[in-house]
Amino acid sequence: MKPQKNNANNNARNRRLFEIIFEADTPAGKWFDIVLIICILLSVIVVMLDSVSSIRADYGRILYGLEWFFTVLFTVEYILRLLCVGRPIRYAASFYGIIDLLAILPTYISLVFFGSRYLAVVRVLRVLRIFRVLKLGHHTKEAAVLKKALYASRRKILVFLFVVMTLVVIIGSLIYVIEKEQSGFTSIPRSIYWAIVTLTTVGYGDISPQTGLGQFLAAIVMILGYSIIAVPTGIVTVELSQAHKELLTTQACPNCSAEGHDADAEYCKFCGTKL
Repeated sequence: MKPQKNNANNNARNRRLFEIIFEADTPAGKWFDIVLIICILLSVIVVMLDSVSSIRADYGRILYGLEWFFTVLFTVEYILRLLCVGRPIRYAASFYGIIDLLAILPTYISLVFFGSRYLAVVRVLRVLRIFRVLKLGHHTKEAAVLKKALYASRRKILVFLFVVMTLVVIIGSLIYVIEKEQSGFTSIPRSIYWAIVTLTTVGYGDISPQTGLGQFLAAIVMILGYSIIAVPTGIVTVELSQAHKELLTTQACPNCSAEGHDADAEYCKFCGTKL
């Protein structure tokens, strides 16, 4: 009877921990997420301040200590998330799981590669949890619709990108033949770089055609760039208009930690666990 009682206590403790860490329905869960978001914002500010040389010269030790404090705090939180969820590997491979891991890795990597800790600003992505904390269900719904539209248009966008890549290779080769090295087009790769900058209408101006024929080609590429920019926007817009907007809840699955379930769902649509 004692092992069964211990298992029951462990399950109850894991369930309670899951509600606090993954759910925002209870006061404890909501406060946990609010404190977590505050810590995330503070840690990002610390990293940003540490990148300013004058501030680092005066407060470098304090900022370094704070960075390690937040890293250890987020590491403990990440481990607790893995322990209280039914399928830790699935959570670790999820969007939030990857972001949580990337939030702590840069500081540890900085022990070997100096300066990599500044990549810890990626932890600002964890603030996306605020949608769940503030019960912004309509934002969750819209995010799901956008994700569905992007996924549905992935093949069209890939074909579009392949066409653009082919186009810039051809344009880069043409401008290389027309302008030669004396105009700054020293190689086809560098000419392709110019074609990309011109086609996207960025126009750095570090290299530019000097001959009349080259300038004529540049003008065509610029005009072509405006029409090309509208293509991916149109593809995604069509898919957005066709996407079905369903009422979603912010409740997380206790087994795989997945969110985005229907409001009337009783079981997880990803793993089948009872919600």
